[in-house]
Amino acid sequence: MEQFFQQITEAHRQWTQNWVNAHPQAEPTQHMSVMHDLVQKMSPANTAWLGSHSQFYQQQMDLWLGLIGAKPGVKVAEVDKSDRRFNAPEWETPLFDYIRQNYLVTSKWLIQMVESANTDEASKEKAAFFTKQYLDAMSPTNFAFTNPEVMKLALETKGESLQEGMKKLMADMQKGSITMTDESKFAIGTNLAMTPGEVIFENDLFQLIQYTPSTAKVYSRPLLVVPPCVNKYYIMDLQPANSMMGYIVSEGYTTFLVSWKSIEAHQGSLKWDDYIESGVIKAAEVVREIGKAEKINVLSFCIGGELVSTAMPVMQARGLDWFESITLMTVMLDHTDPGEIKHFIDWNLIRKRESQVEGVIDGKELAKTFSALRSNDLIWNYVVNNYLKGKNPPPFDLLYWNSDSANLSLPMHTFFLRNMYLENNLTKPNSFSLCGTPIDLTTIKVPTYIFAAREDHIVPWQSAYLSTRILKGPIRFVLGASGHIAGAINPVSANKRNYWVNENTALESNAWFEGAESRPGSWWQDWSAWLSPQSGEQVAAPKKLGSTKFKMIEPAPGRYVKARVV
Repeated sequence: MEQFFQQITEAHRQWTQNWVNAHPQAEPTQHMSVMHDLVQKMSPANTAWLGSHSQFYQQQMDLWLGLIGAKPGVKVAEVDKSDRRFNAPEWETPLFDYIRQNYLVTSKWLIQMVESANTDEASKEKAAFFTKQYLDAMSPTNFAFTNPEVMKLALETKGESLQEGMKKLMADMQKGSITMTDESKFAIGTNLAMTPGEVIFENDLFQLIQYTPSTAKVYSRPLLVVPPCVNKYYIMDLQPANSMMGYIVSEGYTTFLVSWKSIEAHQGSLKWDDYIESGVIKAAEVVREIGKAEKINVLSFCIGGELVSTAMPVMQARGLDWFESITLMTVMLDHTDPGEIKHFIDWNLIRKRESQVEGVIDGKELAKTFSALRSNDLIWNYVVNNYLKGKNPPPFDLLYWNSDSANLSLPMHTFFLRNMYLENNLTKPNSFSLCGTPIDLTTIKVPTYIFAAREDHIVPWQSAYLSTRILKGPIRFVLGASGHIAGAINPVSANKRNYWVNENTALESNAWFEGAESRPGSWWQDWSAWLSPQSGEQVAAPKKLGSTKFKMIEPAPGRYVKARVV
């Protein structure tokens, strides 16, 4: 038997080498080239490589012996309890237990192959990411005949579940995206984005919403909210029970919000400079005029924080000292370690897009990229539920928002990827210019509140923490539980989760966390307690929104947020 395994291992080594020799490496334009390069650098003569193969073939043999009854009850792979794909009791039958274990063993073997490759850590990490993507896609749960839950349901419904699933698949193929929730249950302005207010200014890039006060008195210094432009703003204003905007207004803040427009074809030449000039700076100008305030506070979220941060040196160069404080909510300024999203960004992509003078980045493309970072939860889960089982996904406001993407202009997006992700220029003072001004974030000295989420897969919290090394004003760093959205949008009324605080931001991130105090509930209360002393005195709430110059255009949430990417 040992000689047999040696022979099959040698045969596999020869097959692998022949495959590599027969396929010369092409220009690396996609992730397949990463895998090809990795295979070339594997060392078949390596003892660990040979041992891994021998063990793999032995496990396969044991599985076969278990399936035919010669070795009953054999277990060569244990299911991770956190892996919900294989939890159903139907997987315990001999045939499907064999399929399950075979998949898990093969997955482990492929990952070990990547880990044993004789290559640099960056290439190995990228290859490991795409290997996992491949393994997730090839899971037996994703195919009807290898998923016992699907087969059982098909028999019980006499095939109607598969037929209904096919209808849903065809509908989603026509739509161009996976249906994650019952979209018929939601409508913007009806049961989403319901915080009362008025659009009091608009241009071709954004609408500015002023919210109706819900308290008799308000703080005199206005608050401008700058959400990300890659998604619709109403993640911050879902339903009344979990609306961050509703909470902020209830705390007595005179609140304005930027509602970015989903870019149309004729706007394909817009640059990052335009988002600063006609976006952040213009919005701040209008808020100051309406609020009759010399200075305002600014809350920014995700890429909105990078827009605000890069706008400030431009404003300072013009003598526009308008911001009393800024809040950076899940914002990454230092992209030394941007997380797994880096695997989708390389120089080939940037050079290709920079050769195009203008264009529009489809919001669905961006949404699919973010979904791929959590493919089991945001892709394959719905493939099984919708297409194989023929079921309707339950209504969920967060997933409705997640499917409601927004377009970006190509030059703006390409600039962002090059300067922030690939060159990490926000950490290099004066390495690039915007609106004719060299950008140096170390000149930002206003009080800053930085919030990060511990399980954030888009903005790793340790990377968000590095902003404390760039900005030079008084800084409060707070770490919330959960991920990019669930950590940020954590309503006080729910009293869920917790957050960590530590006044000593001179420490490295891990040391900061070790010395941090865990507090129950929502970080929103901590933020409000920080913001209120910087918001001026309490005054009577205005009876009318806008001003003589900036009249009410239409009720919130406005037209821009209702536009759908098709």
